[in-house]
Amino acid sequence: MNDRAEGSSLQDDLTRLRTLLRSDIRGKGLRPGDARLLVLAGLPGSGKSTFAREVTGRHPFLVMETDRIRKTLVASPEYTPDEHRRVFRACHRLIAEFLGQGYAVLFDATNIGKRSRRPVFAIARRYNAPVAVVEVSAPLGVVRERLRQREVGLDPETWSDAGFEVYSRMAPAWEPVSGPHFSVDTSGDISPAVKQVLNWARSKRTPGHR
Repeated sequence: MNDRAEGSSLQDDLTRLRTLLRSDIRGKGLRPGDARLLVLAGLPGSGKSTFAREVTGRHPFLVMETDRIRKTLVASPEYTPDEHRRVFRACHRLIAEFLGQGYAVLFDATNIGKRSRRPVFAIARRYNAPVAVVEVSAPLGVVRERLRQREVGLDPETWSDAGFEVYSRMAPAWEPVSGPHFSVDTSGDISPAVKQVLNWARSKRTPGHR
């Protein structure tokens, strides 16, 4: 794809996604005024979206969930590198856009390596927005069972089609989060971690957790 076609494709993607996210803003009554960025990082089946729901049920974040974004842009996701780049390119542009408008944004994505996390930290710095990272994990047996239930349609709350094959493909690339961050094992009680994150989300707006 040439540069002009790629640029046109990105603009088309952004137009579709803005419509989706602005509908979320209206539906949830979100208001600008406390721009900050909460980044989730974890492999498929680790429990990121469940954790995100617990947090956003108690604090007003605009959720940028890559699984939902992917399904909006690609009818039948294949989780290829090109598809991954397309989804993350659009997400990074929209995170910058909505942070710039003053919204608190939660980025629910695998964010599996240091290189993939760097752009979101740079975006937060650009807007002088506090940023915090939550490393989400679960034991392999728990992940395997969650993904099995997903594959047979027993998890209606997920947007993801990623099964254990996708997990296995991604797992070798996982890099633990370095520097200050929150950690949560979602196979146990997640309420202490939810409380920590909410305390950060409600704290005075100063440069970030990192």
